[in-house]
Amino acid sequence: MLVVPNKMDEEIASAGNRALFQQQAPAHVRIMNVKKNARGTKTAITRQNPTAEMALLNRDIIIKAAIPVDKGIIDVEGNELWERLQIYTVPLVRYIRKGTEGLQKNE
Repeated sequence: MLVVPNKMDEEIASAGNRALFQQQAPAHVRIMNVKKNARGTKTAITRQNPTAEMALLNRDIIIKAAIPVDKGIIDVEGNELWERLQIYTVPLVRYIRKGTEGLQKNE
C-alpha cells in the first residue's frame, strides 16, 4: 500500500521545524516528512544524522507546534531505535538456479 503525504502532513513538518528553529534547537534536529501509515498513525522521519531520541528531547516544542495544525495529535513518542543499518549482499544466483527450492544453497 502506497501512502502519500497530504497537505496537512506537510504543514505539521513545517510547523515543527519552524518551532524547533525559533526555540534554537540544534540545526540538525529537524523533521524531514510526516505521513500517515497503514494503521492510521502519523509517523515523522528526522533528517539523516539525528536519532529519534535527539528529536524527542524537543518533544514539547514539536507537540505545541503540531496541535494547531492537527487537533488529533496528543503525543509524540519514539517507536524504534535504528542507529545503523547494515546491508549485506548475497548473490542472486544463489536463489534462482535450477533445482533449488526456496533458500536451499546451491553447490
